[in-house]
Amino acid sequence: MKGSIPEHVAIIMDGNGRWAQKRAMPRIMGHHEGMKVVRKITRAANELNVKVLTLYAFSTENWKRPKMEVEFLMKLPEEFLNTFLPELIEENVQVRVMGNKERLPAHTLNAVNNAIERTKENTGLILNFALNYGSRDELVYAVNKLMEEADPNKAVTEADIQKHLMSGDLKDPDLLIRTSGEIRLSNFMLWQLAYAEFWFTDVLWPDFRGEHFLSALEDYQNRGRRFGGVKDVDKK
Repeated sequence: MKGSIPEHVAIIMDGNGRWAQKRAMPRIMGHHEGMKVVRKITRAANELNVKVLTLYAFSTENWKRPKMEVEFLMKLPEEFLNTFLPELIEENVQVRVMGNKERLPAHTLNAVNNAIERTKENTGLILNFALNYGSRDELVYAVNKLMEEADPNKAVTEADIQKHLMSGDLKDPDLLIRTSGEIRLSNFMLWQLAYAEFWFTDVLWPDFRGEHFLSALEDYQNRGRRFGGVKDVDKK
């Protein structure tokens, strides 16, 4: 693929439930189908030399969903990581998770921690799952940490806030992809996406394929990123 590849791609994987309902299937079947797409897009991102792929897997608001659906969603990381982990290790992918882990069931947490431990030395693509994650919750956490470290003689800087975010050691996303036709951030990486390029598609996540991912990256390559400034061509 010619052109600049975004170093960090973030995806809001939306539309699993609607995909299942359109087929008169239980919503959980859509989530299971969506898990297969995670595997395909992870491979695609790795092959294209994307450095970080952050996937919005479960938000702090998703606990409001029906109990059976939540329980199924909490089993998916275990199933995904148990089946895909050998390939992730072989492909030099490093697994990370950002979010509040305290509320996660033991079986989910065990699977996550095992994957993190077994891939921590890998130096390729960082596969970063946002699990029980909410950006406002993250910002509250960062502010509280800053208050604990408060120095009355020193003003808080953007760098101070950045280092206390759950993605603090990662480059901010260059590109955000959201599927299913929704055009909002849904409490996802509000700070980090300040200058990201957004790409929305009506395609439901279980129908999302490598060609859609390539289309998003190609569209990104055709955009002029200014970060609040102007490009040289604009100055003429």
